Amino acid sequence: MTDHDGALTPVAGGVTVVVVTWEQRDLVLVCLQSLARQTVPHRVVVVDNASTDGTAEVVAQRFPDAVILRQRSNLGFAGGVSAAMDVVDTRFVALLNNDAKADAGWLEASLVALADPSVVAVTARLLLAEDTATINNAGGVLLASGYCADRGLGSPDGEMFAYPAEVFAFCGGAVVVRTLAVKAAGGFDADYFMYYEDTDLSWRLRLAGWHIVYAPDAVVHHLHAASSDSQSEMFAFHNERNRLLMLCKDAPLGFAASRIARFALTTASLAGKRLIGRATPPDNVFRPDLRLRVLVAVVARLPMTLRKRRHVPRSARRSEVLHEWLGVTDRPLDGVG
Repeated sequence: MTDHDGALTPVAGGVTVVVVTWEQRDLVLVCLQSLARQTVPHRVVVVDNASTDGTAEVVAQRFPDAVILRQRSNLGFAGGVSAAMDVVDTRFVALLNNDAKADAGWLEASLVALADPSVVAVTARLLLAEDTATINNAGGVLLASGYCADRGLGSPDGEMFAYPAEVFAFCGGAVVVRTLAVKAAGGFDADYFMYYEDTDLSWRLRLAGWHIVYAPDAVVHHLHAASSDSQSEMFAFHNERNRLLMLCKDAPLGFAASRIARFALTTASLAGKRLIGRATPPDNVFRPDLRLRVLVAVVARLPMTLRKRRHVPRSARRSEVLHEWLGVTDRPLDGVG
C-alpha cells in the first residue's frame, strides 16, 4: 500500500494490543499510558492473571476503554496471550510487555512494515529502559544449541540496528502480528506458561511460509527482567524445558534429539562433578536436580508435544527452515516478498 508520494503507509484493518500482567500494578499503568499516546487507533486488552495488588480495579478506573480479562489463576504470559486471542477480532494483534513503554509511533511503524503481504510479524527495536543507548532485542537468532538468543542484546544502539531486516523470530515483548495467520498456525501455546512461546510460534509461522521482520522505527523501552527474575529457579526450569519442547514440536526430530541428548549428558557430567566435590557454576541452570526435573517434564509432555507437531501447518520442510536460519543473525529485506 502506498500514498501519493510512493511511501509505504500503515495497512488498515484495526489492531488490538494485548498486555498480560500479574502483580505489577505500577508498571502496567506506565505501559498503558504509553499506549494512550499511540498515533493510530487501537483496542487494548489487559489480561490480569489473578493479581492481588488491585491491578484490575485501577486499570478499569484510569483506562475505562480497556477490556480487562480477569483470570482465576496465574496463566503465565503464554496462557494470558492465548486467553486474549479468543476475544481478538481485529486484523492485527500486538503484544506489549507490562514492563515496557512504547514510543508513540510504535504501532504505526509496525503497521507500515505489515503493508508487505508476505510479512506476518513485525518485531520492535527493544531498548533497555535503564540504558536507552543499549539494545535489549532486535529480533531472535536461532543458535546451534537450539536456544533463541536476543539479537543485539547488550550492543550499543547504532547503525547496525538502524535498518529493517528479516529475522528468524519475533520477541513477544513488543510485536505486531496478523491475527488470522496466528490462529491458523495454532495460536500461542498456553502450555509453555512463560518463555519460548514466541519462538515456538515464529517457527510455526515460518513453516507456514511467512516472513518475520525487524522494524527499527518501532521503538519500545523495556525494563529487562522487571516482571520476572532471569536468575530464578522458575526462569531456569521453564526456559530449559520449553526450549527442548519447542524443538520437539517444530524442528527436525534428529536435531531435537541431539539437543536433548546433549542436555542429558551435561546434566550427568554436572552431577558427577558434584559427587566428587568439584566446583560447578552456581547458576540454577547448572543444578543437576533442576536439570533432572526438566528432563522428567520433557519426557512427560513428549506424547502431547508430538501430537501437536503433527498438526503444525507446513509449506516448508523443517530441515529447510533450520538450514536457512541456524546461526543467521538477519537477512536483507530484498529477500522478502
